[in-house]
Amino acid sequence: MILVTGGAGFIGANFVLDWLAVHDEPVLNLDKLTYAGNLETLASLQGDARHVFVQGDIGDGALVADLLATHRPRAVINFAAESHVDRSIHGAEDFIQTNIVGTFRLLEAVRAHWGGLPEADKAGFRFLHVSTDEVYGSLAPDAPAFTETHGFEPNSPYSASKAASDHLVRAWHHTHGLPVLTTNCSNNYGPFHFPEKLIPLMIVNALAGKALPVYGDGMQVRDWLYVKDHCSAIRRVLEAGAVGETYNVGGWNEKPNIEIVHTICALLDELRPRADGASYTAQITHVKDRPGHDRRYAIDARKLEAALGWKPAETFESGIRKTVQWYLDHPDWVAHVQSGAYRQWVQAQYGAPVAA
Repeated sequence: MILVTGGAGFIGANFVLDWLAVHDEPVLNLDKLTYAGNLETLASLQGDARHVFVQGDIGDGALVADLLATHRPRAVINFAAESHVDRSIHGAEDFIQTNIVGTFRLLEAVRAHWGGLPEADKAGFRFLHVSTDEVYGSLAPDAPAFTETHGFEPNSPYSASKAASDHLVRAWHHTHGLPVLTTNCSNNYGPFHFPEKLIPLMIVNALAGKALPVYGDGMQVRDWLYVKDHCSAIRRVLEAGAVGETYNVGGWNEKPNIEIVHTICALLDELRPRADGASYTAQITHVKDRPGHDRRYAIDARKLEAALGWKPAETFESGIRKTVQWYLDHPDWVAHVQSGAYRQWVQAQYGAPVAA
């Protein structure tokens, strides 16, 4: 069995679904079910004995210790995190508590469990920590992409809290010998993405006839990684990654945000044309840029390819088409995650439009 934390969130749930599609090894899924955690994403696993769900917090050391003692997983994959930059700007404390304090308490519970295992089980145990490229800071337009040796220069409360968690994982390996692995990924997109992030927000707003809010000039560049490619990379790192190592996971798809929005509009024009015949690009609205908005991220994933033979299966063109089609095919899922609290938050965050 493996223990997955944050397994009802976007990336975690995709990982659980993909894992059980290719493995019979059971998953113990621990998730706090905050606003972005959604059990409806895992509805297809209802009644599947290979999936054991527990609602709880990684910061609850006693609960984690009990789960480890009862289920004796051979690995822990830690997805649990507060992950939205905008929310971290307006309310950093949740990020400090989950991403830093929670990771610390999880590490301590895992260390105690690991220390008591028989030697053979101890040698095979792994703690895989899933992190972000945002810990590296912002790149100049012509700067080389982030490698695993790039210094940490986080610029938001979110990225600072993730950088701290990465440092804790490293320290628990070097100080206590805990067999850890760390992955730092670029921007994920794909099915089951909570519609506060760029790609699902654009799809959902476009279909609803709402404005498509683009921060500033829209020229912020990100490397885009299809979530199922990310899941396959994590499986590969868990399988064969060298203990103590960090692996960057990227999609080799650097694109400015405004290009992403235009691509989504073009796909929707093709797949679900507006009733009035106009392009969805008519709904694009530039809004005031957020504070400290990083201009460019880019991942150099050559280490992962060279060491473990992994590279993404999807191009951006194939992945974004699958993503848009998924949202068109699953309106009920979208409607159910868009609570009144979510709508109020979007309004407060993006506010009134400004001139481009």
